[in-house]
Amino acid sequence: MNKAETSVTTNSSVYDVEKIRSDFPILQTKVHGKPLVYLDNAATSQKPVSVIRKAEEYYSKMNSNIHRGVHALSQVSTEAYEGARIKIKKFINALGKNEIIFTRGTTESINLVAQSYGRANFNEGDEVIISEMEHHSNIVPWQMICEEKGAKLKIIPINDNGEIIFEEYEKLINEKTKFVSIVYASNSLGTVNPVKQIIDLAHQYNIPVLVDAAQAVNHLPIDVQDLHCDFLAFSGHKIYGPTGIGVLYGKVNLLDKMPPYQGGGDMISTVTFEKTTYNELPHKFEAGTPNIGGAIGLGEAIDYVQKIGIENIAAHEKELLDYATEAVTEIPSLKIIGTAKDKVSVLSFVLDDIHPHDIGTMLDFEGVAIRTGHHCTQPVMDRFGIPATSRASFAMYNTKEEIDILIKGLKKIIEVFG
Repeated sequence: MNKAETSVTTNSSVYDVEKIRSDFPILQTKVHGKPLVYLDNAATSQKPVSVIRKAEEYYSKMNSNIHRGVHALSQVSTEAYEGARIKIKKFINALGKNEIIFTRGTTESINLVAQSYGRANFNEGDEVIISEMEHHSNIVPWQMICEEKGAKLKIIPINDNGEIIFEEYEKLINEKTKFVSIVYASNSLGTVNPVKQIIDLAHQYNIPVLVDAAQAVNHLPIDVQDLHCDFLAFSGHKIYGPTGIGVLYGKVNLLDKMPPYQGGGDMISTVTFEKTTYNELPHKFEAGTPNIGGAIGLGEAIDYVQKIGIENIAAHEKELLDYATEAVTEIPSLKIIGTAKDKVSVLSFVLDDIHPHDIGTMLDFEGVAIRTGHHCTQPVMDRFGIPATSRASFAMYNTKEEIDILIKGLKKIIEVFG
């Protein structure tokens, strides 16, 4: 491997990865005396200093509960919280801010739809379609509501490359199908699914579709009006924002008809012991004190990503994925799991006779952080006949030099195991 450059040319500018890296304080950390090489971005991304400072600013200068206060701090924090909602609305091109619901993350967003829409609309014998590559958070909520309502869960199979077999999806969908929930980009394979095509087919049967965009929102431009999806979910911590905050986008005509997911403060209009009436959207689905600082921090993260440009980030990450893929193919005992033509920056692999946990532990001593295990996609592991993989996942601040360190570490592990 030749020593890689730290700047790459995108379509619109020179991408200065070293300047970007300087915005992320944690990247200066040393692990076991060696510089941190953070390649676990599919699990969670690191945070730029602007997001960290925004969270500090909230708690040090404007901390107050929102919506119901008439004092200055409450008004300032309410404005910042609702301002973040508007930023997200623009970022994914929603029609209105009332289509943006704050949740704790992708998992809660999917559970909200399964429990609210599913409970109101599913009946015995109905069918829900998901794919074989889904994260557990897009499997278990549908299993739960299907069991409760007597509905059936149908699975779109994937091929040996980790791609959806679209023809099988076409065979599954019918008049019994009441919902489709599909991942945009797989966290364990990197596969980018043809979600627009999937949505278009479902809509021919008047079937609503939820898109799990947890692994797509930080890699791909998302336009919910162009996708024409009915729901879309993502997590703040995947897109350089705080943990514990997420988003559910939903079309107003569907959200209006859905019953509240949780009861409590702020989701009500009036309460008596005889009857409660509910608040308007989006507040109907935001019971209790929300993660105000998290929402404001997510808004700041969106600003940061837009300043760099999601297309520029995607181009940089593609170079990294191509570089890493070429490098690991030179290792005879290594097999990539997930070889779809269209991928985000996820590289999952197995090494002959070396357990992924051993790989992860030994790489850690080289300062390299990867993820090992089933990645909350046990059905994917079953599909490929393996217990687990090692997964390196890349973000806007990673470099080719870091990939060289990963490859050097893998070769060292192979030598140790003989």
